[in-house]
Amino acid sequence: MTPARPLEHLRRFGYLGPRGTFTQMALEAWTGAAGSEQLPYGSVDAALDALRGGAVDAAMVPIENSVEGGVSATLDALATGEPLVVVGEVLVPITFVLCARPGTSLGAVRAVGTHSHAWAQVRRWVGAHLPAAAYVPTLSTAAAAAALAGDGEVVFDAAVCAPGAATGSGLEVLARDIGDSSGAVTRFVLVARPGTLPAPTGADKTTVVLYQQEDHPGGLLELLEQFASRGVNLTRLESRPVGGQMGRYCFSIDLEGHVNDARVGETLMGLKRVCADVRFLGSYARADGVPAVARQGTTDADFEAAAAWLARLRA
Repeated sequence: MTPARPLEHLRRFGYLGPRGTFTQMALEAWTGAAGSEQLPYGSVDAALDALRGGAVDAAMVPIENSVEGGVSATLDALATGEPLVVVGEVLVPITFVLCARPGTSLGAVRAVGTHSHAWAQVRRWVGAHLPAAAYVPTLSTAAAAAALAGDGEVVFDAAVCAPGAATGSGLEVLARDIGDSSGAVTRFVLVARPGTLPAPTGADKTTVVLYQQEDHPGGLLELLEQFASRGVNLTRLESRPVGGQMGRYCFSIDLEGHVNDARVGETLMGLKRVCADVRFLGSYARADGVPAVARQGTTDADFEAAAAWLARLRA
């Protein structure tokens, strides 16, 4: 796992639970969470609502997977409601096991419970080894393991989860490394209330949500030109439906750089002029430490020199 930078004033952390989820693994990898109070919540919305309500200082939630793409629950929860900001990210390699109650054989499995994103990453394996097994969605991979380990009745015979969730629940592992894509990684973000802005490191990301004035030909191109003309590279671009009307979308975007970088600041000003709304979701250090490279004409010095030239003309 790639740990991110600490933010010392954060003391109480929420996360998508229950205990044993990949999200908890991401939180434990966050340097500033060591020895802190960590509270599991049953859904992304519940964790972020707890943050908005002041029950926790920050919340760790999944936002993107290298196989399945963006996590819609997180993208939508951050795009609406009382504003929150991302203050850091953690990358977690994903390894799945198939587990069941002790004494259960692989041939006896008729239904498998897990989270939808996990299911998307093991479908081919399940199809090859358990072709008749039905899929039962659960709130998280660890919730599936916890349900099997409990005393109540469940409608599935096996769970797909992290190895730690299986052993921690006292379940028997029937198969290991069942993911369809080796090297799968999930990106988690640490979210806090506004007022927290990590200092630029030179290897940063900024996350925004853009709302168009109206849907028209070239509308997306108009937005993208704001980035291209200032040399700002995008690392993620996804459209999300805006509730209430079919065909209306907002755009959730990660871009290289920090809001304090001149090229990023100029880009955000340009977007503010052409968008109905720009929701700023924070600037923070990249977990992989890859620095942003500003091409000629887009460095802070270039923007400062251009501003000074214009000031001289106006004088």
